[in-house]
Amino acid sequence: MPLPKNQNDTYTSEQYWNLPDGQRAELIDGRLYAMAPPSRIHQEIITGLVSAIHSHIKKNNGPCKVYPAPFAVNLDAEDKNWVEPDISIICDPDKLTDRGCEGAPDWIIEIISPGSRRMDYLTKHILYANAGVREYWIVDPMKKHTTIYQFEKDDAPAIIDFDRTIEVGLWDGLCINIAELLK
Repeated sequence: MPLPKNQNDTYTSEQYWNLPDGQRAELIDGRLYAMAPPSRIHQEIITGLVSAIHSHIKKNNGPCKVYPAPFAVNLDAEDKNWVEPDISIICDPDKLTDRGCEGAPDWIIEIISPGSRRMDYLTKHILYANAGVREYWIVDPMKKHTTIYQFEKDDAPAIIDFDRTIEVGLWDGLCINIAELLK
């Protein structure tokens, strides 16, 4: 099934799951959004973050799992919001299925691409907050900063430059410096 030419077309999760092999998209409120291939810097950031988070979880015998994209996340019981965050961290094993994650991950990280800025800062921010995601990071390689939302605290977002160390809100002892990951 090709992606819609008419932005007013609505789609179901069945249609989402039957996209042709290799065609990536997200289903948000019944609309399909195509996903462009990521850049090299995008992939370097994902690799560094997944490695740091996975190492911290293993070192502390934590129950959480970290999944880089492509990894499907169904945010709602109505089955109309299937997203593929760049990184999903899930701490409740009951949310994990063969298809991906059913329900909100505890922590989601999106890395901005030129075509995803509006989607990540606006659409997904609201979607993730309403779904129950506890922590949401938007890593912006062009502006060289990370915007952090800790939805449980209901604080204003923190904006941290890449050269500053970020303390992860979900766990004690995990600090990440994006600039260090890119060396």
